Amino acid sequence: MGRAGLTVERIVAAAAELADDVGFDKLTLSALARQFGVKDASLYSHVRNLGELRTRLALLAGAEMIDRIAAAVAGRAGRDALAAFAGAYREYALNHPGRYAAAQIRIDQSLVADSPALRRTAEITCGMLRGYGLDEPDLTDAVRLLRSTFHGYCALEASGGFGAPRDVQASWDQAVEALHTALEHWPREKKKADG
Repeated sequence: MGRAGLTVERIVAAAAELADDVGFDKLTLSALARQFGVKDASLYSHVRNLGELRTRLALLAGAEMIDRIAAAVAGRAGRDALAAFAGAYREYALNHPGRYAAAQIRIDQSLVADSPALRRTAEITCGMLRGYGLDEPDLTDAVRLLRSTFHGYCALEASGGFGAPRDVQASWDQAVEALHTALEHWPREKKKADG
């Protein structure tokens, strides 16, 4: 066992807590080492560098987030599934800002392919959207619409970007309702004629 009982799992879990406290962009190996009461070098036998730590944190956060979303959408369809998905997404983003930021980074696609949690994210998201009768390429376009809407809203809300007196939850509910309407009336991409 490593010094101070260090393991990759303990380091990544501590990094997740620290990222939520100070911000993902302020996460450093030095700050993490201080939390464990060890020198920076003690961490390097478990993670190669800050990039690897951030990737591992992104994978952890993605797994946590999809677990919450999956539990929320279980047994639901249509508007109910979309609202549950959106609510779980927003709750995670607001309650775990550092982890959420980690989940947004671009990571090596070979790691994505090997990640059961990230495959599960695609399965759950696409499964919900197939309930609206969407297939490719419309499915990919709808995923991008949802992700950009949810992410944009959560980022603005977290930064205090909504200054109007209207209740933020009421606006969120309206946004989800508008997305439901858009998904129900999705403009299908016309198939190109063969020949």
